[in-house]
Amino acid sequence: MNARELIRRIRRIEITTRRAVEDSLGGQYHSVFKGRGMDFSEVRPYAPGDEVRTIDWNVSARTGHLHVKRFVEERELTVMVLCDLSASSDFGSGARTKAEVAAEIAALIAFSAVQNGDRVGLALFTDEVERFVPPRKGRRHALRLVSEILQFRARSRRTDLGSALEHLRRAMRRRTVAFVLSDFLDDEARFERPLRVAAAKHDVVPIRIEDRLERTLPSSGLTLLEDPETGRALRVDLSDRKVRARLEAAGAAEAARLARVFSRLELDHVTVRADEDYVKPLLAFFQARARRIR
Repeated sequence: MNARELIRRIRRIEITTRRAVEDSLGGQYHSVFKGRGMDFSEVRPYAPGDEVRTIDWNVSARTGHLHVKRFVEERELTVMVLCDLSASSDFGSGARTKAEVAAEIAALIAFSAVQNGDRVGLALFTDEVERFVPPRKGRRHALRLVSEILQFRARSRRTDLGSALEHLRRAMRRRTVAFVLSDFLDDEARFERPLRVAAAKHDVVPIRIEDRLERTLPSSGLTLLEDPETGRALRVDLSDRKVRARLEAAGAAEAARLARVFSRLELDHVTVRADEDYVKPLLAFFQARARRIR
């Protein structure tokens, strides 16, 4: 991709996603991710009317006078976008691949964070984190994140969600809102524990990106199906309704297993399609989450 084409694509994504942020998603983001609550500020002498529960007994015992802890509301969030750009993300039956949709969703999140005054960072991963951009504020930084995704060329074709989640845990010491953009085509037995550990420290929001051809196969006759990450190929006759039914059932079972993992870990999650409008399901997800946490 040359520089002119890159600038054109970044500009198109900015215009499209900023309109969605301003029209709908920005307000929902603000209502769901308002900040981390009350943050410790200082210790000061006790004054009549202060709540007993705010007394700092250690300082009071040391000084011989009552002191209380003072807290202030912490509004600023730190947001991380973990974007899976392994080989399976290059697939797409419509106008966009799953990787291109991930770039647009990352832009939506970044511009929502910027509008809310939050810091946002990026981790691009395959079977390891290949690119890490620390969280910062501002429109220029948000545009940089989009550019990083569009220009990225992976060293590896494989996926290791556990490695990315472990990197999140090590790199981000403070509580972070972490959006994981992936098709989650990985063995859940490998990533469930890292996901549980990361979710205990951070607010992890899985966003699964799939495509209709991963669920409903066409009756296209003798077809070679290839795993883009391993290169393994399988020749099947998709004109056979029973063959299609078995393959579709296997895909549905995999999606159900993943949903059970998210349910066990009590994680809010959403599935979007690369071949459809992704704004509507994201908006519905934010609205449902806002109702749940009120």
